[in-house]
Amino acid sequence: MTRMSRFVKSLVLLGLCLVLLLAWRACSGGAEADENGGGRWGGGERPPTPVRVAVAERGPLEMELKALGTVTPLRTVTVRSRVEGELMRVAFEEGQRVHAGQLLAQIDPAPFQVRLAQVTGQQKQNLAELENTRIQLQRYRDLAGGNYVSAQDVANLQAQVRQFEGRRESDQAAVDEARMQLDYTRIVAPIDGRVGLRSVDVGNLVRTGDEGGIVTITQTRPISVIFAVPETALAAVATAMRRGGDTALSVQAWDRDERRLLATGTLSSLDNRIDTQTGTLRLRALFDDADDALFPNQSVNVRLGLGSDEVIAIPDAAVQFGSQGNYVYVIGKDDTASVRPIKLGIGHGDRVAVAEGLEAGERVVLEGLDRLYEGSQVEVVDPDADASVRADGADSAASSR
Repeated sequence: MTRMSRFVKSLVLLGLCLVLLLAWRACSGGAEADENGGGRWGGGERPPTPVRVAVAERGPLEMELKALGTVTPLRTVTVRSRVEGELMRVAFEEGQRVHAGQLLAQIDPAPFQVRLAQVTGQQKQNLAELENTRIQLQRYRDLAGGNYVSAQDVANLQAQVRQFEGRRESDQAAVDEARMQLDYTRIVAPIDGRVGLRSVDVGNLVRTGDEGGIVTITQTRPISVIFAVPETALAAVATAMRRGGDTALSVQAWDRDERRLLATGTLSSLDNRIDTQTGTLRLRALFDDADDALFPNQSVNVRLGLGSDEVIAIPDAAVQFGSQGNYVYVIGKDDTASVRPIKLGIGHGDRVAVAEGLEAGERVVLEGLDRLYEGSQVEVVDPDADASVRADGADSAASSR
């Protein structure tokens, strides 16, 4: 029992000695580091932040506005019947492309044929009475010359003739109306376009007030895209339109992911006022859409080309967005980062124009932004130089083999 206690005490003392030895070495190492200047970045200073930079360059840049747009048919028509009756025939297939004047549906014409026959018969009867009255009037005029009839009789016949002439015009209007109603039993396409799903089947009674009508036709060739741009871009759009003269500005429609170009068209028109709620102006672009790549009410990404202009441009990856607006980190000659508010212009691809805040030749930070602050020291990293060094090293190793 006594030997065991001594053994445990020996282990404890040995452990304490090891702890004291490690602590002494750590302290002596820190003192040595302090004597040598506190290591590479002694005195509590932070090492420079490695960053990658780009230079603001002045030169020609293809200007391009990006916006979200909606595919909108130039015309959409709900085809309704102008007369009431039984739907006897549907002459189209759902989704079919039709032309203006093409037969779409047929209403039972029998009641309208009967009505036309009635008013036509009445017209003929009244025309016969008019002709007979005119003959009598001519006779009375001849007899009035010999004082065989009174002037009052002649006047009465003249009034009857005018009455029948008025009735003739009313009868003709009734005939025209009955014939028009009969024509309305043939429902034809008012425009070229594509028909949708029909709203009524054969055998149903259709009325002029049916909300859904019979079918809807949308014009898809050409088709338009309506999109909005901020009012701050209005001057650039107007300048590009003046520069282009009679040549319309080019517009591209891309899918939602901006991976596939759907169609290329031209700018057609601008709205006549700015929306005060959103501060945007609506524009319309026209597309031939011969391959039906655009579908009504489809959401697309729009790229409006504004031509080339001489600007100061930087990569858009350098632009940061804060509560006070856009800004970049500018690297001075002493490799110190400073925050610089900027006003952006229009960009193209991965580059954007800077309207205010930067001069040509200044360096802006592309990578390493998350660790920067006002006045921080940076170390500019050149990835191209690193890549060339690695390539040279690889070539040397290959040649030594």
